[in-house]
Amino acid sequence: MPDVKRTVKIVTEQKVNTSKKPIQEGFPMRDWSIEIFLLHESDGSLVPATVYEKARYNLHPSFERAVQTINRAPFRLQEEGWGEFDMKITMTAVGGAKGGEHVLDHDLNFQQERYESTRKVVFKNPKGEVLERLRESGPVPGEENGAKGAGGAGAAKTDAKKKRPTTKNVDMEKLADGLQKLTEDDLLNVVQLIHDHKTNDTYTKNDVENGEFHVDLYTLPDNLVKMLWDLCTEKSVL
Repeated sequence: MPDVKRTVKIVTEQKVNTSKKPIQEGFPMRDWSIEIFLLHESDGSLVPATVYEKARYNLHPSFERAVQTINRAPFRLQEEGWGEFDMKITMTAVGGAKGGEHVLDHDLNFQQERYESTRKVVFKNPKGEVLERLRESGPVPGEENGAKGAGGAGAAKTDAKKKRPTTKNVDMEKLADGLQKLTEDDLLNVVQLIHDHKTNDTYTKNDVENGEFHVDLYTLPDNLVKMLWDLCTEKSVL
């Protein structure tokens, strides 16, 4: 599976607590909180960051509990204090997945009662539950048009009777057979190529139950057909 990019949003709220006596003269005590979300890739709406199983907050060393771990979205941390400081927030993906730990730098300040900041993160080769949770915040590479999973990406479907003539120098039936002989990593590359170079006429369908990604080769643009042919030639599957 190709890497998946997402946007994390950190929401901070703070207000003066007049019922508490200041510890430092000239600096009133404040109640503050932090919550963490993902932004949906399609419309930017807030989505629960359930792809993460925990958030570890590393606060200023003057705090009695300078390191705190929250194990449930939205990973709300509620604290009080008088000073501003920089902190690091370590987000761990569900299952402790490799490539799914992200360290976020966050500036706690009291300029506004509520402020938001975003960070770009990358999930490296996500699989299993991580991949499923990522789908809650938008499509992942190779899964647009409703496709999910590319385990059977080589199941290329062709229909010579209904589609345009064969591309010059390319035997479409032979190409379809060759695609089915590719390794899983090569098939993921095929899905990515189709995603990057498809047109509005390109037909793809995913068979979730059987884990197969189908593409009608006769609906692909000529340049993409040539890319797939060259790939199969390079991998000696034609």
